[in-house]
Amino acid sequence: MSSFKYFGFTLSVCFILFNCAKRGSITGGPKDETPPQLLRTSPPNKSTNFSTNEIQLTFDELITIDKPDQQILISPPMKNKPIIKPLGFASKSIKIKLLDTLLPNTTYAINFGKSIVDYNEKNPLSFFQYVFSTGNVLDSLNFKGEVKDAFKQKLEPNTSVFLYEENETSTDSIIYNTLPRYISSTLDSTTFQFSNLKAGKYKLIALQDKNSNYKFDPNIDQVGFYETSISIPQDSVAQLSVFKEVPDFKFTRAKQISKHHFQIGYFGELTEYNIDVLGTFPDSIQFKTKLFKNPEKDTLDYWVKPFFNQDSIVFKATNGQVIDTLVARYKDQYKDSLKIKLQPANTLKIGETVYLSADTPIENLNEKLIQITDKDTLTIAFTIQKEVLKNEFKIDFTAQENNVYDLLILPDAISDFEGNTVKDTIAYTIKTLESSAYGTLKIDITNRVSPSNLIIQLINADKIEDFKILSSSSNTANFKSISPGKYSIRVIEDQNGNNKWDTGNYLKKIQPERIIYFEKPVNIRANWDVSQEVSISNTPK
Repeated sequence: MSSFKYFGFTLSVCFILFNCAKRGSITGGPKDETPPQLLRTSPPNKSTNFSTNEIQLTFDELITIDKPDQQILISPPMKNKPIIKPLGFASKSIKIKLLDTLLPNTTYAINFGKSIVDYNEKNPLSFFQYVFSTGNVLDSLNFKGEVKDAFKQKLEPNTSVFLYEENETSTDSIIYNTLPRYISSTLDSTTFQFSNLKAGKYKLIALQDKNSNYKFDPNIDQVGFYETSISIPQDSVAQLSVFKEVPDFKFTRAKQISKHHFQIGYFGELTEYNIDVLGTFPDSIQFKTKLFKNPEKDTLDYWVKPFFNQDSIVFKATNGQVIDTLVARYKDQYKDSLKIKLQPANTLKIGETVYLSADTPIENLNEKLIQITDKDTLTIAFTIQKEVLKNEFKIDFTAQENNVYDLLILPDAISDFEGNTVKDTIAYTIKTLESSAYGTLKIDITNRVSPSNLIIQLINADKIEDFKILSSSSNTANFKSISPGKYSIRVIEDQNGNNKWDTGNYLKKIQPERIIYFEKPVNIRANWDVSQEVSISNTPK
């Protein structure tokens, strides 16, 4: 057979085989939902008298480690975190190199959470633990509980829970500077469980540990604490509520925003406040200032003029107790323009108030150059009241259902701190709807035990739409003119009667004021009257 014929024959055979193989190839099958299986460990799991610094876990298939920083917990924690491989690639084994000197007669548990997953389908080997003891026995006691957010309806995932051994030298400051004896986590739920504990008395702490150092940093972490010691063994289940403390008051910075506008930042709760400019200036320099508390963030808005050639400006800031000096770099920037805002901007509910504000401090407002007319072009009487502590004016008028109102701000009606004035007529159109466009909600409180006042809040998209305050003698809250939508009901037990929710304090052993959420959202529809019972039992939140 010639070479050419042989080549053609071979090519034909390959073509036939290729097509046969193609027709017979596997095109599908049941999805693999089996997690990887552990074949062996070295040293064996649950070893005693553990003395090595290397651990190897071998599986029946290729695995990867998913989110090890969030999922893998080692209890007791180690000062130097072990080296765990592989990270970022597949292998049939996990190797752990211990870098710490292990404590004597101590049971260690490495909880992998849901971090061990098979390479192809990502099926997790859930909550596998490797346990060993440096002593003769393994500690085997367990303890479990639940963590909730004191204010929000949902808890952040991966909230840490710590146990600290208590003895005659223990102090409350242990959570600031000492590693806990045992650690656990809620992972993606609200429950936690400790295992392989030894008998004893412990301090129980929950922590949203933002920088993962196993220590409480009040500036960034939320904390929850159990009021009494936990005795192991015990059968009860602990419940904790995490909260963000109000930090000790401190002015933080001064920053120039525009030519005459500076912001003074602070931590903590601000009640009284004052800002002054420090320095020696010519007699001809007369400072003119405006100071407002920013409603949206922890800053004071400070407006000051005039300025002359200088590189910085020094402020004296005080809240009555704390006095601080803050320096801001100064640049001769452009001044801000006058921008007027009206709230609400479109639709006004009957009984609701209109507020007028600006981005710059309003210096003068001439009521004679402001007009309100209805849809029949009839002039509507109104009053304007300045809100002294805010850069806004309250405009009151009697609005009727199903009407349209035009609010006109004529030229020169408003001037601001910068010397800007309204140059052109500004027109706002505000409409009112019929009462049938809204719904009503009646909330009846049942099983009330605490004598505290109650704050009943309607929440829509994380915003408080309306609220009522009930005294100890009242158990009914009536909400009218509610826009259609789904609302959550939040009830605050206002223990100190200051008409707001108060957080807790760890060192002062003050728990946050209790909050109760109604289980399901309430659906409000137009022209509907809804009645809802909310049970306030004596169970913790």
